[in-house]
Amino acid sequence: MNVPTNLFMWIMAFLPIAALLILMIKFQWGGTKAAPVGLIITAITGFAFYKADMKLIASESAKGIWSALPILLIVWSAILLYQVADQAKAFLVIRNGMKKLLPNELLVVLALGWILESFLQGITGFGVPVAVGAPLLIGIGVNPLYAVIIPLLGQAWGNTFGTLGAAWDSLVVATKITEGSAEYFKTALWSALFIWIFDLITGLVICWFYGKGKAIKKGLLAVVILSVIQGGGELLLTQINTTISCFIPACISLVVLFLLGRMKMYKDEWRIEDSPIMDRTKETEEKDEAPANMTLIQAFIPYILLTVVTIVVLMIGPVNRVLGQFSISFAFSETKTGYGFINEAVEHFSPLAPFTHASMFLFISAIAGLIYFKKNGWIKKGGAKAAFLKSAVMTMPSGIAVISLVIMSKIMGGTGQTMVLADGIANILGKVYIILAPVVGMIGSFMTGSNMTSNILFGDFQVTTAKFLGVNQSAILGAQTTGGAIGSAISPGKIILGTTTAEILGSEGQVLKKIIPITTAAALVIGAILFVCIVI
Repeated sequence: MNVPTNLFMWIMAFLPIAALLILMIKFQWGGTKAAPVGLIITAITGFAFYKADMKLIASESAKGIWSALPILLIVWSAILLYQVADQAKAFLVIRNGMKKLLPNELLVVLALGWILESFLQGITGFGVPVAVGAPLLIGIGVNPLYAVIIPLLGQAWGNTFGTLGAAWDSLVVATKITEGSAEYFKTALWSALFIWIFDLITGLVICWFYGKGKAIKKGLLAVVILSVIQGGGELLLTQINTTISCFIPACISLVVLFLLGRMKMYKDEWRIEDSPIMDRTKETEEKDEAPANMTLIQAFIPYILLTVVTIVVLMIGPVNRVLGQFSISFAFSETKTGYGFINEAVEHFSPLAPFTHASMFLFISAIAGLIYFKKNGWIKKGGAKAAFLKSAVMTMPSGIAVISLVIMSKIMGGTGQTMVLADGIANILGKVYIILAPVVGMIGSFMTGSNMTSNILFGDFQVTTAKFLGVNQSAILGAQTTGGAIGSAISPGKIILGTTTAEILGSEGQVLKKIIPITTAAALVIGAILFVCIVI
């Protein structure tokens, strides 16, 4: 690659991201308005300054449209699942039932905003935890804005070894680490250690949201126990089997949470009346609307089915192989910029296997839930039609933003702008760069929408930088994928998915404004720990 990494080129590469952040945070533009502007700027900078021709721009745009389709399928099917449960008033039953099962309201928030998301991230990922978690939190009275923010944070720690290790596997492939080697397990150990730190931070932040110092004092024991099970359990299991190292601890934490609810300090009713994240007015308005003959388990039927179907399809090898045989993909020819930045030809770009895709699990669960609720009389005449209609209406606006953002990330990657951003940071800072290694991973997730893509994009770059600086490569890669996991909480695509299911589309800037300081601080803390461990 002969792309110059001078200050001007770095600024041009950063310009689309800066515009996106300014429009969304400063001017409170929603993703639907801001994303197309960011896309236009990206195309202009790629064409004018990175010597990309129209063929390259068109090719990366086509890749972006195809890559956005799976996200949109998840958005639609997740909203359909939400609408089905909403038509049956299942969320009101869940709210009332959870309060009886866990009298401590803080534990209920942790359960539906952190632990459930961890479990869902362990098996599905792809934004499903956010899409499922936001409506459930709203159902127990959480303000819609925080109902999006909390699941975004809650699912993030599982973004490396979750989804049965998809992002981890991408890091291994991108950096050519031999599976099962000493380097493999060493890198997994560093990754899990840093992720554990962020998992603990997540639990404490959610407590802080709920009631600041008073809530942290009350929830500290529960958070520590749960983070030891999740983060500590993952750390141990990465040395045995990375594929299930997130899923198993997440399952155990789900059980332990309800056992914590029986402890002396959590078994009695407790809540902070003036909690800034709770909407008490909604609670009084909807107090008597829940169906009297629906149990908590019945209200959770679609979500239980979602779990069962996902586990069966993804974890039972023969089933996964049979259903995964059918896939759709497209071929793309090689393109390169005037600077010689090459995008290699791809015969099967980003294959979509519809029968093993998360959207199929959500769709099956929604249809089964619809049939079940309707059979029991909880969905009235016209309710099914209303659920499908509302799902379509809610999905369409978010589609503009998702497609624009994904195309933007593809053009940035395909023109070399993304690599210039990371390369410029490393060259200027020297060993101080180590502190920012997780931030690079975080930026990668912000731009591309996933930790997996961030690892593919920056994994080899991080190895090269580690060699150049003469520092521990495994530790740097651990920081990269942890930063990528943290960055999944500020992924515009996932934020839009959350604001759509929470019915506050257009509030993406407010979400970013709350989350960016937390994620940036967490990434810098991990970077500082990394610096102390391998330099000082």
